[in-house]
Amino acid sequence: MFKKNLREGAAARDFFSGTPVECARGLLGCELVWNGCGGLVVETEAYSVEGDEACHTFARPSSRKFAGELPAGSAYVYLNYGVHWLLNFLVKGGGEDGFVLVRALQPTRGIGEMKRRTGKADLEALCSGPGKLTRALGMDGEVHGCDAFSQGSGFLLRHGVGDFEVVSGPRVGITKSVDLPWRFFAAGNPCVSGGAGGRQRNLAGRAGGS
Repeated sequence: MFKKNLREGAAARDFFSGTPVECARGLLGCELVWNGCGGLVVETEAYSVEGDEACHTFARPSSRKFAGELPAGSAYVYLNYGVHWLLNFLVKGGGEDGFVLVRALQPTRGIGEMKRRTGKADLEALCSGPGKLTRALGMDGEVHGCDAFSQGSGFLLRHGVGDFEVVSGPRVGITKSVDLPWRFFAAGNPCVSGGAGGRQRNLAGRAGGS
């Protein structure tokens, strides 16, 4: 298993200048905060603008325009099946552009407010899925296009906070490019979304990608 160990501190824009796979894996253990509520990232998925049929850019010109015009670290937020808002970050400048979907958080801040928003008392269930976490954080389509590194954006991203063993497996909830092992999650963490224990792949020695 790959062990993440970055020096603690506020992340800069170049954090999102690697490849989508590098950034998706690197986000594990970072603290993501939105307007005072947030937690440690414990699950992500990577999507590539090139050759990845599961990525919005494969079929949506508006998504390709978003990826081409906005800076790395911009929030790409969309309504999934008309029900849940999902939070992604734009990755670009590292030779392969794409997005990272934030799938689950381990709550650390604003827990009382997140419980109020979701109606859930169970800490582990507050942000254990991409739709759950946006509801807990109070995010909707207004966040789409927000530059996470602009002053007053409401975002705070700190790396090196958590130190997790990271495992990977196929992405979930998609029907195309299903075999790419681009889902990353903290081994054994109870805040990871349901079914994360299946189809894991050892990451030992794979420092450059999947």
